[in-house]
Amino acid sequence: MKTVPFWTEDYPRPATLPVSDLPAQVDVAIIGSGYTGLNAAIVLCQAGATVAVLDQATIGWGASSRNGGMLNPGLKAEQPLLFKRYGPQMGRALWAWSQAAIDHVEALVAREQLACDFGRHGQAVLAYKPSHFAHFKEEIAWFARELGYHDQVLVGADALQQEIGSASYYGALIDPNAAGLHPAKYVFGLATVAGRLGAKLVENAAVVQLRREKNRFQLTTTQGVLHATEVCVATNGYTTNLAPTIRRGVFSAGSYIITTEPLSPALQATLSPHGRMFYDSKHFLNYFRLTPDGRMLFGGRHNLSAQLDLRESAHLLQKRMIEVFPSLADVPISHSWTGKLGLTFDLMPHSGRTVGDRMHGVYYAYGYAGHGVAVASLVGKELGEVILGRRVENIFARLPQRRYFFTPYERFYLPFVSAWFRFLDLVA
Repeated sequence: MKTVPFWTEDYPRPATLPVSDLPAQVDVAIIGSGYTGLNAAIVLCQAGATVAVLDQATIGWGASSRNGGMLNPGLKAEQPLLFKRYGPQMGRALWAWSQAAIDHVEALVAREQLACDFGRHGQAVLAYKPSHFAHFKEEIAWFARELGYHDQVLVGADALQQEIGSASYYGALIDPNAAGLHPAKYVFGLATVAGRLGAKLVENAAVVQLRREKNRFQLTTTQGVLHATEVCVATNGYTTNLAPTIRRGVFSAGSYIITTEPLSPALQATLSPHGRMFYDSKHFLNYFRLTPDGRMLFGGRHNLSAQLDLRESAHLLQKRMIEVFPSLADVPISHSWTGKLGLTFDLMPHSGRTVGDRMHGVYYAYGYAGHGVAVASLVGKELGEVILGRRVENIFARLPQRRYFFTPYERFYLPFVSAWFRFLDLVA
């Protein structure tokens, strides 16, 4: 078993990726080379702006090459809660935006001919308890009534074998509009497009200091100094205290994944007849799918720490995977890895521009909470349009954004949050 991400083992960073030395000056400096930063860079370069995309490691090294490759409708916060919190009009706008995010990735993949195994195979949300399936019935009625959304389908336990080769669940809620892709192929494809358009892709250039000058910013990196008219922080779960206002809004949590060795076509067809993206209804949920080469990818978390031992994590995830799929008991695990999610206290993406402090005027986006493949992509595109002046703001900039002085100290409060989630999984 290798303790590295399967995706970049399967599709390593291309040697032909057009990386650059650190330029002296650009119109826009983007910190972070994942889906957010690269989508923004593409829009900016298409408009003729000079752009540098900086990464502390290699292009796409973070969550953009470490996730499950799922594009799910909706946001982390549930739709009825969004209606209560922001009102029906904004709730409907947020739902439409989340659908548009998947459409954006599909259109971009088609336009740029990105060979990243994109496919609309749908998702199945699996009821972990009978009460959860009863909630699904209420949810599907709510979506039809409040959103006019009739695409979801309920599947009871008696027909569940048509969707998944497992007897561990009490039914499923199917949404055919979800999609999947190969994360590494997607992020390296985005980087190739951005580089072709003129973006300077600068690797191993950690930004250690960001300073506001009169009409521009000075970024001190491990590769030297860069001056930029505008700065965009697109680091999500890897955000540091570079701009304190931004850091006070986002905290990181670990998510862990294993993959098996490739499965026989017959076993694949039994376990996942339609190639769905799966996740269950627990608070500490598991998510899983077949990879394009026929492995079972199985992810989740045991607490919110990003520091778990990868071999211990693999053991725990394999144990749960076998509970779901007993037929995988003798299948070897090929890879075990982790990545950091970016979370906010309202479980919503945050995007905008800082105001009123020494870092006034820094653009940012973060807080995708495990929905980042689609959400980060469209947020990045729209953030680029905001910087260009083509768009007044992203939809999430219209919403209140909670920031707290204690947010950067997640190592102290996440153990208590983890204990609460484990309790809820026992009783709810």
